[in-house]
Amino acid sequence: MSYRVAMDIGGTFTDVVCYDERSGTVTASKAPTTPGDLAEGVFAALRRVVDDPAGISFFVHGTTQGLNALLERKGARVLLLAGQGGRDVYQIARGNRDRMFDLRYRKPAPLVPRQDVMEAGGRLDYLGRELVPLDEESVRAAGRRAREEGFDAVAVCLLFSYANPAHELRAGEILREELGDDVLVVLSHEVAREWREYERTSSAVLEAYTGPVVRRYLARIERRFAERGLAVPVHVMQSSGGLVNASYAMRRPLQTLLSGPVGGTMGGVAAARLMGRENAVCIDMGGTSFDVSLVVNGRPDVSAEARIEGYPVLMPIVNLHTIGAGGGSIAYAEAGALRVGPESAGAVPGPACYGRGGTRATVTDANVALGRVDPAWFAGGLMTLDVEAAGTAVATLADELDMDPLLLAEGICDVANAKMAQAIRTLTVEHGIEPREFALVAFGGAGAMHAVFIARELGISEVVVPRFPGAFSAWGMLEADVRRDLTHPYFRSQDTLDGPDMSRNFGILEDDALAALSAQGVPEERRRVEHAVDMRYEGQDYTLTIPLRDAAEPAEPGFLETIAARYAEAHTGRYGHATPEAPVEFVMLRSTGLGSFPRTAAAAQEAPEERAAYVRDVIFDGAVHSTPVLRRSSLDGELAGPAIVVEETATTVIPPGCVATVDPNGFLIVKVNL
Repeated sequence: MSYRVAMDIGGTFTDVVCYDERSGTVTASKAPTTPGDLAEGVFAALRRVVDDPAGISFFVHGTTQGLNALLERKGARVLLLAGQGGRDVYQIARGNRDRMFDLRYRKPAPLVPRQDVMEAGGRLDYLGRELVPLDEESVRAAGRRAREEGFDAVAVCLLFSYANPAHELRAGEILREELGDDVLVVLSHEVAREWREYERTSSAVLEAYTGPVVRRYLARIERRFAERGLAVPVHVMQSSGGLVNASYAMRRPLQTLLSGPVGGTMGGVAAARLMGRENAVCIDMGGTSFDVSLVVNGRPDVSAEARIEGYPVLMPIVNLHTIGAGGGSIAYAEAGALRVGPESAGAVPGPACYGRGGTRATVTDANVALGRVDPAWFAGGLMTLDVEAAGTAVATLADELDMDPLLLAEGICDVANAKMAQAIRTLTVEHGIEPREFALVAFGGAGAMHAVFIARELGISEVVVPRFPGAFSAWGMLEADVRRDLTHPYFRSQDTLDGPDMSRNFGILEDDALAALSAQGVPEERRRVEHAVDMRYEGQDYTLTIPLRDAAEPAEPGFLETIAARYAEAHTGRYGHATPEAPVEFVMLRSTGLGSFPRTAAAAQEAPEERAAYVRDVIFDGAVHSTPVLRRSSLDGELAGPAIVVEETATTVIPPGCVATVDPNGFLIVKVNL
């Protein structure tokens, strides 16, 4: 058993990467996704890279099953059991407006209507002490209703359960007695053992809403593996950038909500490590969307909470910013001006150059009209593009705007590039981060085509195009660690802080994290635990997460002064100022268990028979340039722009004045002329 396989299941294609531990080679391929039965697409993709599936020693994949259920509002029917007097917490939500100047702003519609919210009697105080015993009959009544009315899941969120989960645990026991295994029971303290009642309720509801879909899918994948006699455990990518096995993912399905997109971020972490870089901006440009994430100080940029489709969720999650900008984004005229996206031509009819009936100009059509794509070897020769159709679509829009067609084609790309650069500023400049200090790692089917132009917009001097960029997210999954995140509420002011007590609590979390890694099959020598504490200034509402050196650090002399200085530095970096003389408060302890696997090599499969390079006319900055078109596998030494580099999964555009080299890892490094 020597094959380590990762798979990214997308809407159109299932990308697969296989690392052969004997030869040290990496093979990438793809197969059409089979929406009716995703398992069929999984095994079709496996057959493209592995001769004998019995040789697979490790399998991980990313899934968007839960996210798609949320986006399409096709999740489970959920009954919410709230504490007595808390029935309307989920409906009221928060009073702030996300879009201050949007006169038509409406809060997201709750996933659970008010008539499907019930109350359970009983009460704890803020320290978790019982004031009123749990009313078990009210819980049984909720169970009977869920069974009789055919609910798919029950979410339980009782007041102060983060401080003492006893009432929720007993409620879970009763509900499982009433409902058996057919109905998913979600307890809020197991999803997010954190304060903020509405956010914890929202997190529990999201897990209940998406959980049944994810559980059915994972159970089907494991069953198909067993039917084929494959004993390899199935792993799943988490939204935090770590891996868990399928059995844990079925218990905590919310953790997989963004499991597909974050694979690219973890690939960016691995690429930065291989190149000796600390910071990177990761961009994933596909046919419809453009995803941005960051690698900061060699780590993925992870937040302790996020909003997904307007719903708050309390869990570690890679910061991803997504906009509607991709190769299929449609260009159009509005009020005499050019607009691009977010509407997309999709896979069908797709851009006009696909020859599937599309007639409206897209970003891909603009690139074809400018000569920046090899029409005869698009997607590794899987598709031949219709150059004439692309030119006609661009010319039609040019007539409407009274512009030269080629100038309009460059304008379409420029507008798309400006939108994507602004998306990057949202995660960098708006958070006090200077993008010029980062390398730009470009992947996805269209990322390398636009990367240099986006880098110029931001003043970034280096673009990195990894091997098989179209399947880079799958490769990133092979580079990720097994990860388990644990939290413990710990409200203390600096005056009441007991350093040894904090250290003891971290020690308990560390033991739990190591035990969780052991249960995931991680060998002892590959386990480690990292610790952090959520802090704020006295009187503040929101916190920043400050890393610790180890669990014993809080017990050391001078800890308060040291951690307060770290907080002031983090506050300055995030908000541009700090108040070092102000007292601080401690809110939450966080411990993250990480289990590493042997890293893969960055080498690609051996190159196939090469076709000789040829020269074509390409438009850059309004001028025609004779530009060589080369296969990536033939590159050696320096390559001065202009040049077009093609491979099976992507096209890289190197404008005039830029110079590209292939580093020892097989990455294409482009030095950008600013």
